[in-house]
Amino acid sequence: MTSRHLSDTTLRSLPEQVAIPSYDRGRVAPGIVHLGVGAFHRAHQAAYVDDCLAAGETDWGIVGVSLRSADTRDALAPQDGLYSLAVRDSGGEQLRVVGSILSMLVAPEDPGAVLAVLTDPRTRIVTLTITEKAYLRAAGGGLDAAHPDIVYDLANPYAPKTAHGFLSEALARRRAAGTPPFTVLCCDNLPANGATLHRLLVEFAALHDAASGDADLARHIADEVAFPSSMVDRIVPATTDADRARIAGELGVEDAWPVMTEPFCQWVIEDDFPAGRPAWEKFGATMVGDVGPFEDMKLRLLNGAHSAIAYLGLLSGHATVDRAFADPAIRQFVDRLWAEAIPTLPEDAGLDTSAYTTELAERFSNTALAHRTAQIANDGSQKLPQRIVASAIECLDAGALPAHLSLVVAAWIAACEARGRSLPEGHFTDPLDAPLAALFGRNQSTEATVAAVFDVAGFANDHDERRTLIEFVATHLVHLRQGGPILALAALGIQSDTP
Repeated sequence: MTSRHLSDTTLRSLPEQVAIPSYDRGRVAPGIVHLGVGAFHRAHQAAYVDDCLAAGETDWGIVGVSLRSADTRDALAPQDGLYSLAVRDSGGEQLRVVGSILSMLVAPEDPGAVLAVLTDPRTRIVTLTITEKAYLRAAGGGLDAAHPDIVYDLANPYAPKTAHGFLSEALARRRAAGTPPFTVLCCDNLPANGATLHRLLVEFAALHDAASGDADLARHIADEVAFPSSMVDRIVPATTDADRARIAGELGVEDAWPVMTEPFCQWVIEDDFPAGRPAWEKFGATMVGDVGPFEDMKLRLLNGAHSAIAYLGLLSGHATVDRAFADPAIRQFVDRLWAEAIPTLPEDAGLDTSAYTTELAERFSNTALAHRTAQIANDGSQKLPQRIVASAIECLDAGALPAHLSLVVAAWIAACEARGRSLPEGHFTDPLDAPLAALFGRNQSTEATVAAVFDVAGFANDHDERRTLIEFVATHLVHLRQGGPILALAALGIQSDTP
């Protein structure tokens, strides 16, 4: 193993087959601040920006901000922000070094530095991939004003912890200084993510105004700040030590945190950027007036199927997506799940669901990615409402039966229950693990358990068909508890090859 690291100094010594930044990184100015620099951002938005920098748009470099952990900064800082992106399919792997991240900050270490870069007039776009749970929504979908981090940020606006606190304080400072607001571009899997974040931030700012006696910040954010919605799609499995070792061998230098991904990449963006933007559309992004139909198709067909594959795969002993999808029973179930979800999508939006699901089947079959089912299983209580529950409710409203959609919810509950028993303790996590564990310990009927889970998670609140959906889920959960996925799928007429 080589002791040299990937860096600006070693960049030119890499093998010819490795693509490297073709631009002078020293001439790039920051224009984007990204909150939540995880693997997905580095495989997706940072790669698009890297293409724009190579095309000469050198005022759109990225300053990355980690809101919690220093791990990414600690890995990338010695490498001058450089990292390799390994694009893998069943036929092989292509390596590319991405140079668009100019620097990184860790918010808990120096919140003042984060606020300084957010208020820098050169910052014209703030993008976010902080995961669904970091938006701190209450069960009804509004801001969880009682969350300890929200309470803290309201009391400590100059040293916030949350994205809400940082964005609100930075926008307040920019307004006071006469600096135009930045555009806030959400890249997380939230329904109508731009509008959702806009509403949450206005709610936070209203609380800030009430605490400070200033009535203008919430109005300013509501009226003057752009929050375009976007839909992002690229499968990015977790990087393993074996990946690091293999890529170091290919590069001839060490890369502390390379990123694995697939060839497919999609970004659909509502074109509303008053302060300007890179020409992302030149490199495959789709700029539209309404992201909604694309977002719904992705959430309900890709993400919904991913959740189904994860929970049924875990309960069936499949560690990766490709292995689970190769299971004939799970494969048949996914086809039926798509058939159930497709009618809930708008018919007049020009969506080609047949081509899309064919492409998804190829992506799920990619044996090179080794996308772990346990990774996808995390945070189900935050993901299932938009991926599965919304479709199930629409099915019921239309007089259709969500037999397959409801099994995904039951499989999530069964997988949560299985941790510490048939699955390792902590095999995946959920923000509601503590209350879920408490209710799983009660001696009550399966239907009562499901109803309690719906209450805790806020599933289908205020919908007339909520009780019917609970009954469907409970029936599936009985089967899963008695005979696992084999019995649950057999009850739907899907036979497993497993004896």
